Amino acid sequence: HDVYVMKLNLLVIRSAIPAQLAEWYGAFGLIFEHHRHGNGPMHYGANLNGVTLEIYPLKRSQIAPDLSLRLGFEVKNLDDLVVGLPEVVSGPEQREWGYRAVVADPEGRRVELTQAVPDRTQRSLSTEGS
Repeated sequence: HDVYVMKLNLLVIRSAIPAQLAEWYGAFGLIFEHHRHGNGPMHYGANLNGVTLEIYPLKRSQIAPDLSLRLGFEVKNLDDLVVGLPEVVSGPEQREWGYRAVVADPEGRRVELTQAVPDRTQRSLSTEGS
């Protein structure tokens, strides 16, 4: 029987400093547009291989951003990228799923950067740590 496979197409981050965050993620090659949908708040949006990454300001009811979200990006020149980042949490180092580093964005979210390998297979969920 047919199995429908989901595809991620939208990821929204709420931030106390959306402009600074868009600039930081832009250093990885994302091109953000500053816009709004209808009467909604101004926010930043970028397309990453078919996935829309949006950075919205905090909701009025939010006191602080949710920092438990962990993002991961595959990059071409990991060593070059990490040299310019002030908040390197770990690495770069070779791990079971590739050469990677963990950095913190300006608000403190952990961001995993993994060196792109042309024939790299998808990371197994059974080997993934938290």
